[in-house]
Amino acid sequence: MSEQPFKHKTPIQIRFKDIDKLGHVNNANHVTYFELARVDYFDAFAADNIKIDWVNEGVILAKIEMEYKQPILLEDKVFVYTWVSKMGTKSFDMSCSIVKSENGVEIELARGLAIIVCFNYKTNQTILIPESWKAKMVQ
Repeated sequence: MSEQPFKHKTPIQIRFKDIDKLGHVNNANHVTYFELARVDYFDAFAADNIKIDWVNEGVILAKIEMEYKQPILLEDKVFVYTWVSKMGTKSFDMSCSIVKSENGVEIELARGLAIIVCFNYKTNQTILIPESWKAKMVQ
């Protein structure tokens, strides 16, 4: 992509229940944090007069990957950056970077990738990415 992607930042509240016996966030929660960030991304995305008909057409998750770099601890100030890293005709890749802020410095804790497919829920078929989405995803 030659243009910069729409990059969104979502704060994450670490809950005590997220912590495992080793004292850090269990790895399964990273995927949940990415999911929260994707939903927040689309909320911010739609707030800019982009029409999304979630009842009839929307997106489905086809694949997800997560690379763990450092543990997340209960007291960490964590947020997730989310952006579209690759655009297809019916699907796109969404990347995320889970980071913590420590003394004014951002430290990457994990990096994820999700393949998102545009989908018609009524016909149960894939659809083209709406042009208005493409224009917003790369600004």
